Amino acid sequence: MMVIISYDVSTSDADGKKRLRKVAKECQNHAQRVQNSVFEADLDYSAFLKLKDRLINIIYEEKDSLRFYYLGNKWEKRVEHIGSKTTYNPEGVIII
Repeated sequence: MMVIISYDVSTSDADGKKRLRKVAKECQNHAQRVQNSVFEADLDYSAFLKLKDRLINIIYEEKDSLRFYYLGNKWEKRVEHIGSKTTYNPEGVIII
């Protein structure tokens, strides 16, 4: 299922900057960055729940925020991209 993950982490102190790096790194390990604080993740439900739990354990709910947009399996009809940043096909072939 496709999920959009966005976050806003308060960086008013050194601890906030550290949390921001941790959230970004965790997202990069499981999803594709499409904007600075926005990621697209094409994961099975179990993997998504694990990622969500890890992110919730990193942030401070009093200062930071996470948003999850569930696009499901028919996400292609729900996403429209306009602009210069190249897109990718998360279900395509990945060469490492």
